[in-house]
Amino acid sequence: MSDPKAQSSVCALLVGDYDSDRLLVHDVFRNFGWRLFEARDRRSALRCLDRNPVHVIVAKKKVRDWNWKRLLADLRHHVRPPQLIITSHLADERLWAEALNWGAYDVLAEPLQRDEVERVIASARRHFDLPLRAVRAPAVSPIPDVA
Repeated sequence: MSDPKAQSSVCALLVGDYDSDRLLVHDVFRNFGWRLFEARDRRSALRCLDRNPVHVIVAKKKVRDWNWKRLLADLRHHVRPPQLIITSHLADERLWAEALNWGAYDVLAEPLQRDEVERVIASARRHFDLPLRAVRAPAVSPIPDVA
């Protein structure tokens, strides 16, 4: 496996309340010299995306006024949408399959594990750089999770 430190710089956005995992994520970004923004709600996240070149978004499955499906729908308005990594305490095969089918990059189980965070973010950053990356549209219109 390649060393994430050898990868190009990463600019990411952390969306949601990451009370227990926040320090781990910040430590990973600091160790690799990557840049990290934070947003706890939809408005702050969209403002950050409009003002900064974000490659990767790490987001809770559900945020106060948002969920990952609405986030993907909002990202489709960007010429080069960031790669979305969803985190959840219930990161099972069903969520993983659904997320990938809708166009998310990956799913991470909470509590987050340092090695997985490093590997998945570095991989998502490399994927962002692929030429003429096609953004997959869902087979149905995005309908926000109510649960």
